[in-house]
Amino acid sequence: MSLVCLLPLINVLAVSFSSAAAIEGGKVTLWPVEFTTRAYTFVASKKEFLTSMGISVQRVLLGVVVNMLLTILTAYPLSKEITQLRFRTGYAWIFVFTMLFSGGLIPTYMVVREFGLIDSLWSLVLPGAVPIFNVILMLNFFRNLPKELSESAFIDGAGHWQTLWRIIVPLSMPSIATVTLFTIVGHWNEWFQGLIYMNDPIHYPLASYLQTIVVKLDMTQLNDPTALRFLSELNDRALRAAQIFLGMVPVLCVYPFLQRYFMSGIVLGSVKE
Repeated sequence: MSLVCLLPLINVLAVSFSSAAAIEGGKVTLWPVEFTTRAYTFVASKKEFLTSMGISVQRVLLGVVVNMLLTILTAYPLSKEITQLRFRTGYAWIFVFTMLFSGGLIPTYMVVREFGLIDSLWSLVLPGAVPIFNVILMLNFFRNLPKELSESAFIDGAGHWQTLWRIIVPLSMPSIATVTLFTIVGHWNEWFQGLIYMNDPIHYPLASYLQTIVVKLDMTQLNDPTALRFLSELNDRALRAAQIFLGMVPVLCVYPFLQRYFMSGIVLGSVKE
């Protein structure tokens, strides 16, 4: 069943490397027909695609730093016992409440607008700066670590800050790697915020660009002689497939390096004794 899920991806890849005649004739299934790389050549020459990919890369880098920093700083105190942090349960329920209820799209947009974040990269990062699901995974992982480690650090004179960054964080790499993977995929694939908070399509991240411009052929290309020459030899499905596949490559490259942490991180972070 898992292998069946790969079939659409393989089909997209095959279409991106096939000729227009083969695609129009319905000959392409899981292997390229009349192999050609002209779709990728055309995509590489599109300024809009490269710009949107650059914005997505910036968003992921900034978003991962902000999300992970705030997730760790929020999860650490919430992982303590109520004797160490007064009203800990109340604080935790405040965060859980935000998972179940929110102010809605219009109030969120008004807040982003009033802070002057429209058409800014920060509008794609700050509204979801503290992902509560990730905080819950992280705090449960912290709670599973032996309390004797923190106690021995305090006996040796370490404070909470030193204990967190020198003991807790290094021991929590499986959970951190798992949450980091969630964050990367979430930022890379999220497209709706780009449509809402960006007035100019030139500021769209890649997912928003694919959702709006790749779905239909960009009509501005009809005024470009070079684009017309390529389009006369290409199929729009091949162009879409090439751009969609290139949009998946960065996440596919990151995942193998974090995969070995994924299972242990998700299990340890979701179980609490």
